[in-house]
Amino acid sequence: MSGHSKWSTIKHKKGAADAKRGQLFTKLSREISVAAREGSPDPEMNFRLRLAVDNAKAQNMPKDNIERAIAKGAGIGADGAALEELTYEAYGPGGTGFIIQTLTDNRNRAASGIRSKVTRGGGNLAANGAVSWNFEQKGLVTLEVEGADPEEIALEVMDIGAEDVDIEEDLVSITFPFSEFARAKTELEAFDNVRIESAELAMIPNSMVFLEKSQAAQTLRLLEELEELDDVSKVFTNADFPEEVLEDFLAQ
Repeated sequence: MSGHSKWSTIKHKKGAADAKRGQLFTKLSREISVAAREGSPDPEMNFRLRLAVDNAKAQNMPKDNIERAIAKGAGIGADGAALEELTYEAYGPGGTGFIIQTLTDNRNRAASGIRSKVTRGGGNLAANGAVSWNFEQKGLVTLEVEGADPEEIALEVMDIGAEDVDIEEDLVSITFPFSEFARAKTELEAFDNVRIESAELAMIPNSMVFLEKSQAAQTLRLLEELEELDDVSKVFTNADFPEEVLEDFLAQ
């Protein structure tokens, strides 16, 4: 399973989203606004917006916040129109690749913040295409299993076209081809004994870089610091981490 999938699971276990809920709602609102701006303001007619709204609901974002974010993106208000989507590529410790997606109203601030974090984290920014050639856009769904065997759920999701499945205790992370994502998500919504923790378009690496302990710890810190930046929406990596380093990071 991809480094991003592993990182998503780590964040869930560590409770980073709950600890920084205000920042999380800001990022969710930005994603909703941009999705509404680029397509229909009706989630049923705009799959990207549907994903954004569903993820916001999964994080208990208030309905009023969601509706305001849609209105901004649809042009009822100024905030949504000011946002830009920018993607940065970087090399991290041990030659790992990073794709850093942003939603920002200030590209200079976004670039400066990312450059600072990457440099201090032992990496450097890369030219467009230097890292992304190793990644493919796919659908990534994380299910929280409630009252069932995660292994059985994993077998069921393989039957609806999953490319890869990873189980971490009660969490099941699944990747789907981009072209099958909308259909697969609809089918997953009908599953019993599971809750969709998140569903997103993700950049999944074709090859991984396994890190030794010190580089793995450094990379995990860099991932966390990048995602703490207000302008950063998602970070993807092809880093693979030793289990003992993950356990230490979760215990912090």
